[in-house]
Amino acid sequence: MQYLTFTLNDSIYAVQVLQVREVLGYQEPQELPCPDPVIAGLIRSRGQSISVVNLRRKFSFPDADTTKETRIIVVEIDSISEYSNSQGQLVFGLIVDSVNEVIDMDSSLEEPPPEVGSSIAADFISGIGQLDNHHFVIILNIDKVLTFEEINPALLAEEVAEAAEEKETEGFSLEDTEADELEVAEEQEQTEEAESSEDEILPMEDADE
Repeated sequence: MQYLTFTLNDSIYAVQVLQVREVLGYQEPQELPCPDPVIAGLIRSRGQSISVVNLRRKFSFPDADTTKETRIIVVEIDSISEYSNSQGQLVFGLIVDSVNEVIDMDSSLEEPPPEVGSSIAADFISGIGQLDNHHFVIILNIDKVLTFEEINPALLAEEVAEAAEEKETEGFSLEDTEADELEVAEEQEQTEEAESSEDEILPMEDADE
């Protein structure tokens, strides 16, 4: 199995390559009226509005300044189709400290997530792998990273952004159409006024004769 590895809070994490659509250089997300601080905002990629998740906040790590190494990993999820209308696929971005490399890892060598006082870690983590004698990699279960409470406002925000963009595009087209119609109406009015003036003049000429 191939995984894309990345660094977050000095630890190495991994997600399945099959779930990664692209890796973007960091761009400041547009903030949304979303009550959950985990949702950093929206970005545009491939003509689509994408919700961006602040993984540091999601994992209760302290905030950190972005650097030239900061990246946004855009992932696709199929297993929560009940949250999405786009053919059962949800797309969102993950802000990470840096992206490392793609590695091959035998799934049989993965260890189960550690048992801790809370079940949250077990929900986020699908397994633990070992890169070498000194470094471990935490394999994330991306399908479980976001809860419905977090996904729902994010999806609504995306829909609002898409609708606003469509409305703006339609607005420009409507203005152009209205301008054309007004111009045609003015020309017709001028023509009718000219014809009316001619009709008024002709009887006077006949009277003089």
